[in-house]
Amino acid sequence: MSAETAIIESSASPARNIRKTILANGMMVLTESMPHMRSVSMGAWLNSGSRDEAAEENGISHFVEHMVFKGTTTRSAQDIAREVDSIGGNLDAFTGKESVCFNIKVLDENMPAALDVLSDLVLHPSFSKADLEREQGVILEEIKMDEDNPDYLVHETFTQNFWKNHPLGRPILGTVKTVSSFDQQTVIDFHKRRFTPENLVFSAAGHLQHDEFLEIVEKKFGELRPGGVAAVDEETHPATTAHITLKKKRSLEQVQMCLGVPAPALGDPSRFALNVLNSMLGGGMSSRLFQSIREDEGLAYSIYSELSPFRDSGSLSVYAGMSLDKTERVLQLTLKELRRLKEQAVTDAELKRAKDQMKSNIVLGLESSSSRMSNLARQQMYFGRFFTVAEVVGEIDRVSAKEVQRLANELFRPELIALTLLGNLGAMKIGRGDLVC
Repeated sequence: MSAETAIIESSASPARNIRKTILANGMMVLTESMPHMRSVSMGAWLNSGSRDEAAEENGISHFVEHMVFKGTTTRSAQDIAREVDSIGGNLDAFTGKESVCFNIKVLDENMPAALDVLSDLVLHPSFSKADLEREQGVILEEIKMDEDNPDYLVHETFTQNFWKNHPLGRPILGTVKTVSSFDQQTVIDFHKRRFTPENLVFSAAGHLQHDEFLEIVEKKFGELRPGGVAAVDEETHPATTAHITLKKKRSLEQVQMCLGVPAPALGDPSRFALNVLNSMLGGGMSSRLFQSIREDEGLAYSIYSELSPFRDSGSLSVYAGMSLDKTERVLQLTLKELRRLKEQAVTDAELKRAKDQMKSNIVLGLESSSSRMSNLARQQMYFGRFFTVAEVVGEIDRVSAKEVQRLANELFRPELIALTLLGNLGAMKIGRGDLVC
């Protein structure tokens, strides 16, 4: 390893075999050695996503995520597909509100070949005009497809109105107008601006040794020159809107409901109690909403609650799909369960069940190399440190019924509730007085 690209920082985690190194160009490399496995999962993570785009470039992160698969300066799209298939690899990518990830999973013996393909995609995309025009058509069809999906559409409508006039409210895919406006230079400039070592985290987990792996990564990514990171949205607390949106779509057989409230950010100290509360409310088959609305009343097939946490904001929302004549009853029962969490402390048995479910999900969720790879990157990007399973389990165990009730009273306030209904709504009207809980 040359002096120019020597390791300038390295640290280890004693509880998990985690190593962190920052290369001379500023790119961070994370690994977790799992000697009992035969697989290696690797991911190149951009520490920015759709919320960090300018309004006129909404959707460009997702667009570039697609475009890198269309070919590099030395490989065609067909070459990439054949090489990955020949080593039995699983190559994928995704774009979120706050990150973009390009990842691959292979057998340990095929790690060098997989890393060669992955690094080529990230660093040397060709961005040809012909490919760009074709991919614009593909993504415009993806936008239309999602607009035809009522589950997606109700969530997107809710989100756009909940974080109104804020980047968090914009669609990850972008809009027909913005995607249609992207040209070759726009895409090249975005790639140059965002794909910098300071904005990249490269994580890997599986059957590997940190020092040996680092040498290969450094040979591929050491050429990447520091260039400064595009400004991240610095608004500390994005404002939320307690909207009531009734969107008519006559072609739908069901009414889609999304009801939500502002919730703490991803790193907030109350996140463990928040997750316990969400688990009890609508996080599984034993949850209150599932038992009350589906099992006891038979009003809906799909009913659940979910958290959408971000670096400086978040939401807790309830989704349900039901027929028009059952909509008001489902809304009433949902509000009843919110009120019950505020007025009555949960029982020890229910609290234990929710905690056990969460702890099992955490442990089971870390059994694959790909989940460990993702866990490494996310913890680094959001917390700058790595939590052991024992630490997380300990925090969950410390959540009390009193804390859950306090949080419910903070969150479930009628003036904060936002509601979106989508479907053949007829003459239905919903006012703020109908959202008392």
